[in-house]
Amino acid sequence: QVTLVQSGGGSVQAGATLRLSCTHSGYPGWGKCMGWFRQVPGKEREGVARFHTHDAIPYYYDVVKGRFTVSQDKSNNTLFLQMNGLEPEDTAMYYCAAYVGFCRSSVTDNDFIYWGQGTQVTVSS
Repeated sequence: QVTLVQSGGGSVQAGATLRLSCTHSGYPGWGKCMGWFRQVPGKEREGVARFHTHDAIPYYYDVVKGRFTVSQDKSNNTLFLQMNGLEPEDTAMYYCAAYVGFCRSSVTDNDFIYWGQGTQVTVSS
């Protein structure tokens, strides 16, 4: 069992910066594929980034490339999503997700087994 606890988020003006956190527990020592997703009511969930806790190589989906950065604090089992240059289109509920194993290139949100509680990000123009 992997537990994910999210923090961060909030309401900001366009151009602002926010950082989301996701603290994971369970399967100590095992590599986990971690994902950040977002969803707007009435729309499909959208991939933001993914990151493997062992190889620490991030992958960003096109909608956030160059603006968002994923990092981790391994000592505290915490994943971060640094969001710079926020745009109103970034408004969504953001979720952290995980599964134990390698990040496959073909991974989709359906592959992620464990999910955080979600945190709202609202960007006004």
